Amino acid sequence: MSTIHRRGVLAGLTVFSGLVCVPSTARAQFGGTGLNLSSILGKATDSALDQLAEPGAFYNDEEVRIGLPIGGKSRSGLLGSVMDLGAKTGLLDDVVRQINDAAGMAAGEAKPIFRDAIDGLSFSDAPDIIQESDGGTQYLRRSSNDALHEKLTPLVDDALGELGVYKTVESLSRSNSLISQAGLNRETINKTVTDQGLDGIFTYVGKEERAFRKNPLGGVKGALGDIFGN
Repeated sequence: MSTIHRRGVLAGLTVFSGLVCVPSTARAQFGGTGLNLSSILGKATDSALDQLAEPGAFYNDEEVRIGLPIGGKSRSGLLGSVMDLGAKTGLLDDVVRQINDAAGMAAGEAKPIFRDAIDGLSFSDAPDIIQESDGGTQYLRRSSNDALHEKLTPLVDDALGELGVYKTVESLSRSNSLISQAGLNRETINKTVTDQGLDGIFTYVGKEERAFRKNPLGGVKGALGDIFGN
């Protein structure tokens, strides 16, 4: 690479770093890269949502797999009866897969609402937040969980409707009294998928934040490798 070309690239990087600079305490935590918490959370949420939007992602990962909303009130063994029925007949297998697929579809549409939430955060207490390996994720959830839940709900509702989950459950409820008594309906299914889906998203965001903190320039190095002949 010529000296002039190298200087031009370095000058551009200096400008970029200046645009995203943060207090020295925060820069030190991230190896002096100049990348701020907003950038880190943006990258972490984008990556997490991309992963969970992949077909089967929620269902295939037991850590975030979504279960049916029939817990809480067994009513004389009703919960156990429903679960036994589902296990023996496979009656609810398709529904479980479908609600997990719906969560994945919603995750694929959720980037804008997470970006908006991140843009609305105040990081004035960044030096405290960055002490935790997933401090940004924790802060985002504490600050924006209710708003994110509200905005994720219609995305989940659309996905559940598109995949035919509501029709399937209504049909099962008409043909099986146990399903009907268990309280499986549009409202409970939507709330459960949104609740557990949001839990899963934040689980993945936390993982991505921790990974990024360990190697904050991983993606940047890959992009610059050819420029510097590495």
